[in-house]
Amino acid sequence: MTQSIYITSAEGHSGKSTVALGVLDALSRVTPRVGVFRPIARSTAERDYVLEMLLDHDGVDLAYDDCVGVTYDDVRDDADAALGRIVERYKAVEAQCDAVVILGSDFTDVGSPAELAYNARIAANLGAPVLLVLGGRAQQGQGETLGLSVARTAQEVGQIAALTMPELLHERAEVFAVIVNRADPDALDEVVASVRRVVDAAPTPTGRTVPVWALPEDRFLIAPSMRGVLRSVEGELIKGDPELLTREVLGVVVAGMSMVNVLPRLMESAVIVIPADRTEVLLATLLANASGTFPSLAGVVLNGGFELPDTIVRLIDGLGSSLPIIATDLGTYDTAVRIMNTRGRLAADSQRRYDTALAMFERHVDTNLLTRELGVARPSVVTPLMFEYGLVDRARGDRRRIVLPEGNDDRVLRAAATVLARGIADLTILGEPLEVRGRAIELGIDIRDAEVLSPFDAVHVDKFATEYARLRAHKGVTYAQAADTVTDVSYFGTLMVHLGLADGMVSGAAHTTAHTIRPAFEIIKTAPGVSVVSSVFLMALADRVLVYGDCAVIPDPTSEQLADIAVSSAATAEQFGIEPRVAMLSYSTGESGTGADVEKVRTATALVRERAPELLVEGPIQYDAAADAAVAQAKMPGSEVAGRATVFVFPDLNTGNNTYKAVQRSAGAVAIGPVLQGLNKPINDLSRGALVDDIVNTVAITAIQAQGSRA
Repeated sequence: MTQSIYITSAEGHSGKSTVALGVLDALSRVTPRVGVFRPIARSTAERDYVLEMLLDHDGVDLAYDDCVGVTYDDVRDDADAALGRIVERYKAVEAQCDAVVILGSDFTDVGSPAELAYNARIAANLGAPVLLVLGGRAQQGQGETLGLSVARTAQEVGQIAALTMPELLHERAEVFAVIVNRADPDALDEVVASVRRVVDAAPTPTGRTVPVWALPEDRFLIAPSMRGVLRSVEGELIKGDPELLTREVLGVVVAGMSMVNVLPRLMESAVIVIPADRTEVLLATLLANASGTFPSLAGVVLNGGFELPDTIVRLIDGLGSSLPIIATDLGTYDTAVRIMNTRGRLAADSQRRYDTALAMFERHVDTNLLTRELGVARPSVVTPLMFEYGLVDRARGDRRRIVLPEGNDDRVLRAAATVLARGIADLTILGEPLEVRGRAIELGIDIRDAEVLSPFDAVHVDKFATEYARLRAHKGVTYAQAADTVTDVSYFGTLMVHLGLADGMVSGAAHTTAHTIRPAFEIIKTAPGVSVVSSVFLMALADRVLVYGDCAVIPDPTSEQLADIAVSSAATAEQFGIEPRVAMLSYSTGESGTGADVEKVRTATALVRERAPELLVEGPIQYDAAADAAVAQAKMPGSEVAGRATVFVFPDLNTGNNTYKAVQRSAGAVAIGPVLQGLNKPINDLSRGALVDDIVNTVAITAIQAQGSRA
């Protein structure tokens, strides 16, 4: 049976989207098919950006048009008919899902108690319990300036709850939980207690205790981005890096005065409004932003519709400034007013905002209680998304410090911000601190909690050079040679892991595999009982996770190396919660085939049984016999591995690499890796085409490996 939850509020601008995202994310961890439904949309002509944001979540696979009920116009024309249409369209979504997050209307139409009552009526007819969102701000969207607003007292929030609860109960809606959003961070306990008194006093048909939670106000979730400013002023980006449009705007400076008087008024993360004919002020602003002695700005808006002279354009191009410059035809007053009234959008404009919202929800809401109370049971299947969530949960359960050597790569910085926001690991980022932190500010991401360390830091270089010279003395490496070598970020990061300054390293986004793992061979070395370093890919299929090895390191392994790969791969599988059943792959199954390649696998299988008698292993065996129960019954009946294999060991790199890529592309599997195994401490390599999510997953994997290596 599909479980649903209806999220509504008593007024607009309460932050329902933050709560909806948090609930959606929590449900995606425990059930494979999660849906989203919007009973009342603003219009059909313009797409609902909140619904689009929720549909973009990795756990949702639904079309936009299927997830919309009716419009405000439909409700005004005939409320009863609109309700019937809503129920009909919801049932179509429900049939495709195990759980559905239903997001109530935005109070953008009438904004009256009647709207809340209608939302309650919808919830009752859909059979969905209500998660009530109460706003913790006194102004709630009116009078807010770039994310600044006045907090409601605990008593005021309690009064809002007292007015709202009877309305819901009158329409026979079941109140599932109450969340106070944008609450005063210094009075969260008082706010929860105030609402709790109201909720406990309200009659509930089921007699269950209704949970009450509070999310603190975070200005960065409300403040607009430069992209939002661009939309508000109907402008055009004429100069600067489009990537920097994600940065939040925390202030406005109207530069209607001389250059000397503008400079002292610049402030951190401000947008500077400059008449387009005041080119000297524009140039001074760009120089101030680049100087490092003035605040870092969010951007510039040139108003008035004047074209910049060619000489000024050439001068700006020569400065190489990445600061976004937006041109608008509006006057100074209208430009400033529109900027001041711009509101931030949760996830459409900023990954930082997205990560912050999820991290805050996880921190202040008991998601296990939420999903359990909703009646969502953990399924037997494991989707790729559920597996990734499992990695994140395990990583932050026992946090480790991971070093990221490539601090000059924007993907690494974005991934670092996500890792820190979600509490996955502690991080050390290599690079020049001013450059790395400056670029992070430009990108609008938060890496304040990361340690940023220069690979040329004299103290560390001396320590690392001494250690490296000692380790490589048998190769004739001198201190002077070592001092030059260890400033390479891969060597520097590896030595941090070796000396216990970090628990693991993730690199390769901007370096070759050889560049990443060569220092590990020289410094970290292999674990006891392991002769070779190998790799696996964690292949997340639609309903399960398999382990493929070796697909990245050893071109043509011997029988002894194959046995090592199998034992290491089984240990890796177990480390990530996969019960190891090892298939030693070949073009022949059992005793049916002969030849050097088959004999290599047969010998390797015997070595595995000798070295790890507790392992379930079968080989030689063909892939179909290992993976398909029907084929296994015909080719190898009675085997404990055939048809049920979870760890697939390929006879050579050519076969393994092509197979994992074929499965990845043809079956739509998520390939996580390569995960290096066999080292004394975890070092992992990234593809140079790695996406931000790939880096985040690899950091989580490395942290989990580090947990095991310390145990």
